[in-house]
Amino acid sequence: MPDRNQPALDFLLTRRSRPAKTLKAPAPDRAALTEILTAAARTPDHGKLEPWRFIVLERGALDRLAALAQARGAELGRDEGDIAKAVSQYADSPLAVVVVESPVISDKIPVVEQTYSAGAVALSLLNAALAAGWGANWLTGWAVSDAEFMAKGLGLSPHERVVGTVHIGTETATPPDRPRPDLDRIVTWQSE
Repeated sequence: MPDRNQPALDFLLTRRSRPAKTLKAPAPDRAALTEILTAAARTPDHGKLEPWRFIVLERGALDRLAALAQARGAELGRDEGDIAKAVSQYADSPLAVVVVESPVISDKIPVVEQTYSAGAVALSLLNAALAAGWGANWLTGWAVSDAEFMAKGLGLSPHERVVGTVHIGTETATPPDRPRPDLDRIVTWQSE
């Protein structure tokens, strides 16, 4: 039998994202966040292309993006509830890290594999924050799908897109566990 890392396995079997609206200050400082980002960057990356990057949003940037979400949502004619939800995602967050997919031209590594790597780095970031004892949640929403919002707000290039925004802070409430997938329904065993 291989050596087990039982604490890591126990963590993965019980991990639970914390709702972003329950996350408050304090958030990790730069040293603590650097450790979390370092762990996240140790993700599968075929070809060592690093087809992703991180943008750390501290208080001033979060406030700026909340105002931009308000203005951009109005320009787009979005429903007031949708706008308010996007605004609160930034205004109420103590700290957030945007995971940006930034594909690299490669003759050997298809873009779809780079997309999978970007998703893996986002999950690694979420899990690293949780493992470090912080509350964390991975969110998207209409604003991160709006190219103009992302270009103005984060300076994204046309070939880049947001995989998600991982909000990190001190959890104020532990939510009950939610139903998990039924393995009998989603697993196929093949022996021949």
